[in-house]
Amino acid sequence: MTLLAINNLSLTFPGGVEAVKNVSLAIEKGEMLALVGESGSGKSLTALSCMGLQPGSAATSGHIRFDGQEIVGTPETLLRALRGTRMSMIFQEPMTALNPLHTIGAQISEMFRHSNARREEEVKKVLDAVGLSHFKDRLDAYPHQLSGGERQRVMIAMAIANKPDLLIADEPTTAVDVTIQVKILKLIKELQREMHMAVLFITHDLTVVRKLADRVAIMQKGEIVEQGKVADIFAAPKHPYTQKLLASEPKGEAVTLPSAPETLIACEDLKTYFPIKKGFFRLTKGYVKAVDGISVEVKKGATLGVVGESGSGKTTLGFSLLRLMKSEGKIVFMGSEMSRLAGGAIRPLRKEMQVVFQDPFSSLNPRMSVSQIIEEGLLVHFPEIAINAREAMVDGILVEVGLAPETKHRYPHEFSGGQRQRISIARAMVLKPKFVVLDEPTSALDLT
Repeated sequence: MTLLAINNLSLTFPGGVEAVKNVSLAIEKGEMLALVGESGSGKSLTALSCMGLQPGSAATSGHIRFDGQEIVGTPETLLRALRGTRMSMIFQEPMTALNPLHTIGAQISEMFRHSNARREEEVKKVLDAVGLSHFKDRLDAYPHQLSGGERQRVMIAMAIANKPDLLIADEPTTAVDVTIQVKILKLIKELQREMHMAVLFITHDLTVVRKLADRVAIMQKGEIVEQGKVADIFAAPKHPYTQKLLASEPKGEAVTLPSAPETLIACEDLKTYFPIKKGFFRLTKGYVKAVDGISVEVKKGATLGVVGESGSGKTTLGFSLLRLMKSEGKIVFMGSEMSRLAGGAIRPLRKEMQVVFQDPFSSLNPRMSVSQIIEEGLLVHFPEIAINAREAMVDGILVEVGLAPETKHRYPHEFSGGQRQRISIARAMVLKPKFVVLDEPTSALDLT
């Protein structure tokens, strides 16, 4: 029996931008359909439309029927009765989807309508299911106090809390480590099997598609170019884009370093602790030791990979090296001991060190255009550069990250998650820094 049927769905934005063009899809009860395509192809917009969450500025045409009920044009009050209960969604960017003013315990418990005692019991049960059993004593933590992977798991916990008939998973494992990814994917598959739940799984990970999905639909430039059973598509792809996608594999080799490369940045016994405050007077009862006595050095021209589970301190280590977080220990960058420099004295070094943040949407200023975001660093560190030259640099770096220069006057919310990630990369690289911290820089990007 068909649970979700999309017929000739089109979304057009002001200016005649067709983000989704005549998309038709169907998902049976208990089936998993994978939606695959490059960033900006319209995958997330299609998914959002299924819950009536598409941007209000988009002109929507076509039909979306969930269990026989029309979604397009349905009043908001009726849609609210479906959201979170019969259909649920795991959003791509957890930092912007979670409420920064509410604790994670409060946000998860919102999904349950039982007595207070039962509610706490259900919250702990769902935290167990997503691998956050250690958070039972940290329900008063706020989203910004969690790692990217932990925020992602909180969102998954909220989405599966009421065991919906349809689960829309938009890149649900981008910010989690491999061990947790396996657990989450196994959990989604088990829930699907136990409850006969339908899943619309948006991903760029073809390995996941091959292992989990029943059918796959390939999307390019707002259109479905090919769809069918996973085995058939992988064995004999017909469309040129599908062939290109399946043939894509990141390639490259490490740069050969000189025999005795100079050290660019080094730290000794680096410690970054966060206080745990409890009680009415918020007294410090202990510390979360995010980075505990780490010594590391990075040579000029070298790449150091930092690998670990979400919440293990990888991001905190990067931020501490850049002096974006308060820490203890010696940090030497290009011969200057940064750990002894005050805020203003560090500024001359900032142009030589940049960061690509894990969650691009929350790191981009929503009130600034892409052009303003990318050129901000140039204005601060190289004010002598002429306007024309600066614009040429912005256009050039946009082309390098695969975005059209004409998009530079648009704002972050007008881009997909993968496109925002490329904007973040462009902002960091336009300064041609000597040292870059890349925090999961390709998590939202497709293989191509």
